[in-house]
Amino acid sequence: MLRVANCSGFYGDRLSAAREMVEGGPIDVLTGDWLAELTMLILAGNRRSGRPGYAPTFLAQLEQVLGTCLERGVRIVSNAGGLDPAGCAAAVSELADRLGLRVRVACVTGDDLTGDLGVLGDAVNADTGEKLTATPLTANAYLGGRPIAAALAAGADVVVTGRVTDAALVTGPGIWRYGWGPGDHDALAGSVAAGHVIECGCQATGGNYAFFGEVPDLPHCGFPLVELEADGSGVVTKHPGTGGTVSVGTVTAQLLYEIGSPRYLGPDVTARFDTIRLEQQGPDRVRISGVRGEAPPETLKVAVTYPAGYRNTMTMVLTGLDIEAKARLALDAVWARVPRDSFEQVHVELTPLAGTALLRVTVMDPDRGKAGRAFSAAVVETGLASYPGFHGLAPPGDASPYGVYWPCLVPADAVRPRVLLDGREVPADPPASPAGASGAVVPPPAPEAVRPSPRQAVRASLPAGGGGGPTLRAPLGTIAGARSGDKGGNANLGVWTGTAERFAWLSEHLTAGRLRELLPETAGLVVERFDLPNLLALNFVVHGLLGRGVASSPRMDAQAKALGEELRAAVTDIPRALL
Repeated sequence: MLRVANCSGFYGDRLSAAREMVEGGPIDVLTGDWLAELTMLILAGNRRSGRPGYAPTFLAQLEQVLGTCLERGVRIVSNAGGLDPAGCAAAVSELADRLGLRVRVACVTGDDLTGDLGVLGDAVNADTGEKLTATPLTANAYLGGRPIAAALAAGADVVVTGRVTDAALVTGPGIWRYGWGPGDHDALAGSVAAGHVIECGCQATGGNYAFFGEVPDLPHCGFPLVELEADGSGVVTKHPGTGGTVSVGTVTAQLLYEIGSPRYLGPDVTARFDTIRLEQQGPDRVRISGVRGEAPPETLKVAVTYPAGYRNTMTMVLTGLDIEAKARLALDAVWARVPRDSFEQVHVELTPLAGTALLRVTVMDPDRGKAGRAFSAAVVETGLASYPGFHGLAPPGDASPYGVYWPCLVPADAVRPRVLLDGREVPADPPASPAGASGAVVPPPAPEAVRPSPRQAVRASLPAGGGGGPTLRAPLGTIAGARSGDKGGNANLGVWTGTAERFAWLSEHLTAGRLRELLPETAGLVVERFDLPNLLALNFVVHGLLGRGVASSPRMDAQAKALGEELRAAVTDIPRALL
């Protein structure tokens, strides 16, 4: 068994988490995820202003645990290297010297394609098919777990990477420990599922959970760890005495987070999320098994970002009666001072609240002057010549730069990972019998009888219509959980139920068309639906909801984090027998 713990789900997560995971119980590998699509732009901005192109919070956490990890043989694997993994590795070595510790530090590079016009020259947007015409600010390929495994096999105590897949932080240690080869698809797929569950930290242990009332002591939520086995199966758990919970529900929610098709593509393997099986083995212990894998694609995803201009947002508060009329008047007053068509882009969002509403106006333009104080001052100038009760949420401010996220695909063989251990290059592919391996042999998958999915089995025993009988108007969230997030310019929305009966009804009722009815903001957009009956879940991908990615999205909920809760609050006809 290999115990892989997580101590960070994003750049800015809880600083004490590394110490909590190291001191809270036995672990073999400490990992953390610092990178998101938006983070690459943030780090690029830092680098241009003379600050590090990596996540310095990683060093703050490392200072608290490095000595203990070396004493206990705990390896550390992190993607905090961001845009400068070599610089981050050097900073780790300097930290170790200051602490009087001897540590072997490796960095994984080769993901940075920013200046490689030969590879990016013909790049098109993987979502829209548009040709890349801008000059990239960053361009980083998503590497897999094998270079991480190679670094560990060469003797690294700490491995710092640039852009790798989130799951690679678990898959890499799994390859190192168990010696999985490129053809061990099922074992690799299992590790990808486990890595996907724990990479977002407390979201696997009750954080941001739809049924948060079921989660004990959420303010002191513990971070997750996975006990990974040689066949790729594993148990998701957390340290005893910590808050939160690990349940089939919390694990399901995280499995549905930021995914598209059930064929989850990665550089090491294509993991079939529609084959995942979950089992509650005891308090705070959920077993993941049965994950099937297929060969990885012949391409790698590349996250390209580029500067696109400047943006400014002003938010006005509308209260009382005639909200829509007040919003129209407010906009007319603003555009009378700064014509709407003078901006490259304008986004208006009216958000109703209890007894009030927020009118959020965002302008975007290559000209900083137009999008800056000229706009925000124009809004303020309407203060005594607009709707009754006029007030805003912020004083006038200047525009800020924004960037565009541009996903594309490149041939996998055009990207060459490199592994440097204490400044010396080592092979980027692990040996067949890596150092530290347990010698465990991955057994071939046992033949399985073809069994009907829960959806098929239950539907056969229900009346026509997926439940039949009288219905009640009720929020969908009465019987279903949801979790949503961003996938570039698209949003994903996973919905699950706790029983097969409810899933049989949900799979009939919640079509892509009905989703558009329940969430009017998705009307007119392409919506794909994918079924994951083993998880009693559906996943929707809403194309184009976030424009050109979170960094440029003018929506108040720029990462679609609340989309799932909006759906759960939507009222629909639910069979009384299911309530």
